[in-house]
Amino acid sequence: MSDSGPGPAPAEDGQLTAAEVAEQAGLPLDYTRRLFRTLGFAEHGDAPAYSGADVAAMRILAQSPGEEPVDLDVALNVTRGIGITMARLADWEVGELVQHVADGVPEGEQVEDPGAQVRARLGAGFEELLVYAWRRHLAAAIERMEAVRALDDDPHMTDLSVGFADIVGFTALSNEVSRERIGELVEVFEARCGDVIAREQGRLIKSMGDAVLFVNDDPMAAFTTAEGIINVIGRDPRMPDVRVGLATGGVVLRMGDVFGPPVNLAARLTQVARRNRIIVDHETAGLLPADQVDARPLPARPVRGFGVVEPVAVRRA
Repeated sequence: MSDSGPGPAPAEDGQLTAAEVAEQAGLPLDYTRRLFRTLGFAEHGDAPAYSGADVAAMRILAQSPGEEPVDLDVALNVTRGIGITMARLADWEVGELVQHVADGVPEGEQVEDPGAQVRARLGAGFEELLVYAWRRHLAAAIERMEAVRALDDDPHMTDLSVGFADIVGFTALSNEVSRERIGELVEVFEARCGDVIAREQGRLIKSMGDAVLFVNDDPMAAFTTAEGIINVIGRDPRMPDVRVGLATGGVVLRMGDVFGPPVNLAARLTQVARRNRIIVDHETAGLLPADQVDARPLPARPVRGFGVVEPVAVRRA
């Protein structure tokens, strides 16, 4: 921490204003407010809505482990990632656990203090689980970064095979079935896709409800991942059909996401794929072993943002 003394005693919730948090953290008020907004927290003006925990968090965000001030853009980017990730995790947890709590209440009765019951079900060990998972993922991310540095001076750019898998006709389907059924479909879709991607040493970059974006270092592993997603989703009669597009090339790695032409092309290719089929670009097709994968060029067609493209349909030989 930047201060050498023990500082004031931690305040209880709602005892500090934003200005007092900024003063105790040793930060400008505008910067403190910006950090709170970047974390995704609502603003409270001059109301006493903060605690000592908020002061401690602001000090952490403002200082690096080496006690040197962190660059503003770096601090904001890391803060934004924390806020988005934690907000989604919290919504996910509450959505799941509230339903379990409600299921255990006799019909006609109301749930008493659902918030307390949700916290109780998470248990004290849940924070330890969060730290454990974060440390494992951090180690894996550092390992990937070091592998990229061995090949290229820019750790933010590398060649990857990018996969985009989406549910066919999801919009129409969501208008035809109940909200509960749609929720179940999305949950199963994400869970099964995540299992397949991890099994093939890939990374699930993000899930968009009816679609997932993943990457693999190896094109054949990407093909096997796509094949696995079709097997566990499209071949299951209880699930909707799915389409998968693959593209390979240079991508930019930023804030846990990937950007670049292969990402956009993989998404576009799903629009020309038949149900439960894999469509790839020529770059990916040329990297797949011909003795394991059959490749069939499809008629050239315009693809938004890429002009006229000749996609390639692939399947296991």
